[in-house]
Amino acid sequence: MAWNNFLKNLFNGDENEVAVSPDNNSGSQSARYENLSGRAFKKQLAETANAVLMDVRTYGEFSNGTIPGSRNVDFLSSGFSQKVGQLDKNATYFLFCRSGSRSAQACKTMHQQGFDVRNLSGGISEFPS
Repeated sequence: MAWNNFLKNLFNGDENEVAVSPDNNSGSQSARYENLSGRAFKKQLAETANAVLMDVRTYGEFSNGTIPGSRNVDFLSSGFSQKVGQLDKNATYFLFCRSGSRSAQACKTMHQQGFDVRNLSGGISEFPS
């Protein structure tokens, strides 16, 4: 069922649908990794207690404009793993980048470490204003 939702989302399924990553087994019952459409991402972000919005683009990209309230943790920096290791595993992390690729990689890395993560599929341009 989750795989069908993933494919629907990938091929422009219903904007409100959520695609759950097929490799969603970090070992923690509460840790999930989901790829979300822009609307679903924004909705879950607003409804999730202890949510953290993370822009994983470079500082230059971040400084040229971001989603309000996000914190910058550059996925391409050598210190990414160290910074992630200091984060609260009780929070839910909403990650985005320019196209959704780096944030998907960052989500996978964080999920493997036991974090509850959501990826904005399609990147920052998919986030509704």
